[in-house]
Amino acid sequence: MSKYFEYLHTVGFEETNLVGNVYYVNYLRWQGRCREMFLKTHAPDVLTELQEDLKLFTLHVDCEFFAELTAFDELSIRMRLTEMTQTQLEFGFDYVRLGADGGETLVGRGRQRVACMRGPNNRTVPARVPEALVRALGPYMPQTVPVR
Repeated sequence: MSKYFEYLHTVGFEETNLVGNVYYVNYLRWQGRCREMFLKTHAPDVLTELQEDLKLFTLHVDCEFFAELTAFDELSIRMRLTEMTQTQLEFGFDYVRLGADGGETLVGRGRQRVACMRGPNNRTVPARVPEALVRALGPYMPQTVPVR
């Protein structure tokens, strides 16, 4: 099994700026979308918990850009687990342009740190990563991921 979860995306005109390249904020949106699709596909029990009192707070997000993307580029956003603590997760994202010839070009790389929280909005406290999410992330956890 692969060590990353893959979300495939075709860039649309609405994601580009006046110059014609992808506006930077879309890379961050794609990270969130990739994470959501992972939950839908591999951890639907966590979605149920999110409707109850579980909250996934994004604490940090970043992205480096190596090449431009434009409308109708085919893209693979590949999410990897890079760190897991009792209450937080860190994901790495590779943005890969897929060529018509089967070639791949790394066009960006990003990170996202997420905290698991529970409780009412005015008294939210850190919570353990749900067991269903730990299980779902198992196949994506390389041997070198620090677990604290």
